Amino acid sequence: MQGAVYKIVSFRTGVGAESLNLKKKARNWLNYSLNDPIVKTLSKNSNLTKIQLETLLIDVLAENISDRGLKYDEKAKLRIFAVSRGAFNRSLRQARQNVTQSIYTILLLGYLGILEEISLEPYLEAANKLKTYINTQREFTKKRPKEEHIRTVARLHEELKNSLEELSNPRRISKRL
Repeated sequence: MQGAVYKIVSFRTGVGAESLNLKKKARNWLNYSLNDPIVKTLSKNSNLTKIQLETLLIDVLAENISDRGLKYDEKAKLRIFAVSRGAFNRSLRQARQNVTQSIYTILLLGYLGILEEISLEPYLEAANKLKTYINTQREFTKKRPKEEHIRTVARLHEELKNSLEELSNPRRISKRL
């Protein structure tokens, strides 16, 4: 398995790193991240479009990859299909608004007592599986995993993917009310 999002986001390049190399690394990371089955399942059921997610990832990546901070026109060129600075900024603004609105939606449902009526156990269980999966991936980046460990991660990955797909049915919420 290639490095996961949390691992790759945190790498830094040396001062004076070649722009082409940076662009290639960023695009490889974006392609890998956006094609990860867990990311696909989570993003499909989020309120971010694929373009908004890509833009948000670039914004986060740019903060962690470069010592000097990238300008928005440089970030726009990192997109898989390069766009203008204005298009990049619009997508980033929309992504940030959607993230904020998602958080407010959860707060609103909690305030109105709706979350008390919904069984959150399956979602918490999926969150715990996701945490276990991430921690296991982190450990594997530190050492060479044995065949048995690779099978464990593959099993965790499959369980997590199945849990997320099961939870993605929108009727789950209305059946709980």
